[in-house]
Amino acid sequence: MRLDYQGPWPEPIGFLLLPRFSMMAFFSAVEPLRIANRIAGKEFFCWHVISQDGQPISASNGMTLLADTSLNSAPALASLAVVASFEPEATLSRHLIRWLNQLAQRGCVLGGIDTGSFILARAGLLEGQRVTLHWESLPIFRERFPEIDATESLYEISTERFSCAGGAAAMDMALAMIARRHGETLANAVSEQLIHARMRTPHDHQRLALTRRLGTHRHVLVEAVALMERHIETPLSVGVIAEKVGISLRQLQRLFEQELGASPRDHYLALRLSRGASFSGRPITTS
Repeated sequence: MRLDYQGPWPEPIGFLLLPRFSMMAFFSAVEPLRIANRIAGKEFFCWHVISQDGQPISASNGMTLLADTSLNSAPALASLAVVASFEPEATLSRHLIRWLNQLAQRGCVLGGIDTGSFILARAGLLEGQRVTLHWESLPIFRERFPEIDATESLYEISTERFSCAGGAAAMDMALAMIARRHGETLANAVSEQLIHARMRTPHDHQRLALTRRLGTHRHVLVEAVALMERHIETPLSVGVIAEKVGISLRQLQRLFEQELGASPRDHYLALRLSRGASFSGRPITTS
């Protein structure tokens, strides 16, 4: 997962799985590496599944995966991806923070998949870096770490850090790394094996366009909902939203009721409740 690996083959990549990690994101990152090895006819990559204590680890879908090793027993790694999902900070510890910092000091390239960047941010390892996360958790991340440049891109790759939004975006990130390191021909062949019709770029959107999600092309309505989604943590009043989109409060209320079957206030509340239910963070622990 790094841009400049110069060591012996295969390149050792670690995947630190945290409780309730995203199984889809993890497999989306690993499978392109496995297929690249097969198509190339040589072992470009090897990977190590790591849990904090070396014990089996449960994903957000309830399935349990065996770990290869623990933090204390992990081999030397060229790169490490922290794979998380819901409540990424729930099991964060001083030991984990020290371990991540030690890896960084040894030149290991660190990355976050889905909400894994929360862990790297808490460890103080994202200073001056641009990162991305799953769109549901971006507002909370930006609120907690305003000094970090968090984008809505599918993935971000630099010489020191990498991150992706999770889900299928992990596949796009892995394919991009394969293309940069081993050529477009191999990456395209891997993509074809995965029935992945197009390798998306970092600039592709994480979410469907609002017009498709809302089922309307009414520009004013789309603009109003976009404002709501950008101000989940620090909500705007409905009156301010009406003013910003250039119509009266009464017109805005009528438009929401006609197109979405709910008042602006109720729609905004549903957005905020949905966001809060889908992602909850816990304070850092020090055990």
